[in-house]
Amino acid sequence: MAPVRGDGMRGLAVFISDIRNCKSKEAEIKRINKELANIRSKFKGDKTLDGYQKKKYVCKLLFIFLLGHDIDFGHMEAVNLLSSNKYSEKQIGYLFISVLVNTNSDLIKLIIQSIKNDLQSRNPIHVNLALQCIANIGSRDMAEAFSNEIPKLLVSGDTMDVVKQSAALCLLRLFRTCPDIIPGGEWVSRIIHLLNDQHMGVVTAATSLIDALVKKSPEEYKGCVSLAVSRLSRIVTASYTDLQDYTYYFVPAPWLSVKLLRLLQNYNPPTEDPGVRGRLNECLETILNKAQEPPKSKKVQHSNAKNAVLFEAINLIIHNDSEPSLLVRACNQLGQFLSNRETNLRYLALESMCHLATSEFSHEAVKKHQEVVILSMKMEKDVSVRQQAVDLLYAMCDRSNAEEIVQEMLNYLETADYSIREEMVLKVAILAEKYATDYTWYVDVILNLIRIAGDYVSEEVWYRVIQIVINREEVQGYAAKTVFEALQAPACHENMVKVGGYILGEFGNLIAGDSRSAPMVQFKLLHSKYHLCSSMTRALLLSTYIKFINLFPEIRGTIQDVFRQHSNLRSADAELQQRASEYLQLSIVASTDVLATVLEEMPSFPERESSILAVLKKKKPGRVPENAEIRDNKSPVPNSHNAHNNAQTNHTSSANNANASSDLLGLSTPPASQSGTLIDVLGDIYSTTNGNSSVVNNSKKFVFKNNGVLFENDLLQIGVKSEFRQNLGRLGLYYGNKTQTALQNFVPTLQWSAEDALKLNVQIKAVEPTLEAGAQIQQLLTAECIDHYLGAPSIIISFRVSGGAQQKITVNLPLTINKFFEPTEMNAESFFARWRNLGGEQQRAQRVFKAAQPLDLPGARNKLTGFGMQLLDSIDPNPDNMVCAGIIHTQAHKVGCLLRLEPNKQAQMFRLTIRSSLEAVTQEICDLLVDQF
Repeated sequence: MAPVRGDGMRGLAVFISDIRNCKSKEAEIKRINKELANIRSKFKGDKTLDGYQKKKYVCKLLFIFLLGHDIDFGHMEAVNLLSSNKYSEKQIGYLFISVLVNTNSDLIKLIIQSIKNDLQSRNPIHVNLALQCIANIGSRDMAEAFSNEIPKLLVSGDTMDVVKQSAALCLLRLFRTCPDIIPGGEWVSRIIHLLNDQHMGVVTAATSLIDALVKKSPEEYKGCVSLAVSRLSRIVTASYTDLQDYTYYFVPAPWLSVKLLRLLQNYNPPTEDPGVRGRLNECLETILNKAQEPPKSKKVQHSNAKNAVLFEAINLIIHNDSEPSLLVRACNQLGQFLSNRETNLRYLALESMCHLATSEFSHEAVKKHQEVVILSMKMEKDVSVRQQAVDLLYAMCDRSNAEEIVQEMLNYLETADYSIREEMVLKVAILAEKYATDYTWYVDVILNLIRIAGDYVSEEVWYRVIQIVINREEVQGYAAKTVFEALQAPACHENMVKVGGYILGEFGNLIAGDSRSAPMVQFKLLHSKYHLCSSMTRALLLSTYIKFINLFPEIRGTIQDVFRQHSNLRSADAELQQRASEYLQLSIVASTDVLATVLEEMPSFPERESSILAVLKKKKPGRVPENAEIRDNKSPVPNSHNAHNNAQTNHTSSANNANASSDLLGLSTPPASQSGTLIDVLGDIYSTTNGNSSVVNNSKKFVFKNNGVLFENDLLQIGVKSEFRQNLGRLGLYYGNKTQTALQNFVPTLQWSAEDALKLNVQIKAVEPTLEAGAQIQQLLTAECIDHYLGAPSIIISFRVSGGAQQKITVNLPLTINKFFEPTEMNAESFFARWRNLGGEQQRAQRVFKAAQPLDLPGARNKLTGFGMQLLDSIDPNPDNMVCAGIIHTQAHKVGCLLRLEPNKQAQMFRLTIRSSLEAVTQEICDLLVDQF
């Protein structure tokens, strides 16, 4: 805080100067403590302080707080400054409140009243100060207190433009905290028509507000499209002299133009009114034309503003994806930027062209720039630009240029940055498989990948080449020959050994007729790599050796000697020793026919979607073009009685564990089967049919569990993983898109009344508005139980499927009161003593009800344990009866709770008795449990 100019608040200037001149931390603290003592004495003194003195001392406290010291007084004096008519005093009061006052402060009612007074003031400066304070605090209390005043200020014809501008931004801030603050009905039209306001500042602020509102309620605010197009048209066609106050370096209103273009990207191209669509296309053409004009200034600010509008216009063209001429023009314009000397422009051009490459209208136009993009991949100095060039090559690849692009990427891979090698390997593997017409080429590409970047070849990649070789008989001999030659290199990567061991174990007989690759030569070549490999690879090689005994009986003795050697060794790896011993016995005991049956060739793999593509999507969510879909088997090594399958078990487990660590629920990102459903490893799902759509809603089951699939239909899967400790809870929601198109305007909104929020405070973290095809995103929620409550909050997920209607799904969150139980151990004496003490009429609830399903006493015990209470054994004289104890933790108090469940096997009925110290909790616990048995 700089000293105030002139002679105003000279004491503050002196104090700041003293602090800056302190030679040590101790000297600073001493000077601050002296000043705090002085201020405290002034505030508590008999002499009444005038506004200037209060302002000066409050400024000093604010400065001390900003230095990192706690301030526990002066708040009332700051609040008093709000009633001053002097701008400087009122400003300091609002500044202090915005920075220091907690929303739970006892003074908040006084502050709200002072703000209301200023909002009703005729002085626009006072109104703006109040609006800025509300926005700075931005709490739910502020949203509820001013939910009526601010919208009225925004749309009133009497409100000054500068106040309207502040009101729009203030409302946007509060909307992000409390989405329900925006009124509906006629207010919608009045807010939308702010786009027609004569004041450009009001339009700019209103556009930001409307953009946020559209993401929540796109249908309600659909009327903004025509107004936004009209306003954009006026800006684009205006001369820079027409909007002189809002022209930035000869570019008319660039920020507003960008905001309007982004707003229009929330909707599909306007089709209801051909005039609106034609006017929008004219605007986009004009922006593209202006990009070709000579610059009106050599300053970088001019080009930045001009290009900001251009790139946002291109984004809208790509989003609409309906005007071939515009798409091709946009592609040509971006192509000119690929050779621009500005690094940022080259990066943005490559990024936008990645999206253009996915459109059928502009794909061919993008391919014309292939040579420049390849040059960018090799020669760019900035690694992020090189990576973007790789992304574009991947996106523009098709059958006509696949071999050339793959070869160029392989060539570059040898010198590529380590940060992008793994991603490049995945992309090369996907392209090679998708566009392979001759699978010998595919085998060559994958083996080259392993040779060049073996450390970056994931298990999915080398699993996949094995699957393809097994499924295609015509390539098996070539694969065996090629991998045999690759294994002869002095330095051979371990992944090459894995592939070689697997393929030679299956198809080594196809090349055994050549003396250079005779059976013994193959065995010795593989065994020479054995001692250089990890335990997992050694296990695979041992499986290959037992396969060789079946393929090449003439070398049985040599291989048996190896098995004997490893079964007799005192190996640190017991699994290898056991495997060698079992294979030895199998080769000795089994007859030739039995051995041939046990070690027969691997069957073909069923074709499903590619796990390689899944890995790439997880690494680059939203960056994998739809044209890269390929077919594959999800599980790299399916269950089989084949010996090779035994060797691969550990590999598969490690791959699954790796996936589990990155995805807490195990909800894999890619589609898992031909039916289009996501992988569900959580089980326990009961489906009901809703029209033609299969819907699964498991919210009731989560009374007894914390993790699993909460909801599922043909479009979306929602998983949850949660944990609770005393009165605090944390949830992770996982949204999985099961469609082949992106879900737009994806907005999860918490539904929980303000009254209930005072008892259970739930905070929800925002997510990106677009959920890409086959992708999964995570949303975090935190919950704090303040006091006992009924029911549970729900979440409304609204989104739009491309070309479809707006979707809205409501799901109850697993946040019932029992989640805050702490299990409590008790002996029989303590239990029944407590049971008798809770015998009052209002402290107990009892229900007798028929079991929904045949009595399952072990299942009932599991449910009670999952409910959160401690199941107490040997308490009730009847062993069939179940008793439980627990304590519900809230911030306000703890609620002890006891439970007794008595089954009647003959009548197929239960009697449930609940006793607790609070009547509302007793009834709620009883209702929750009766509904579940």
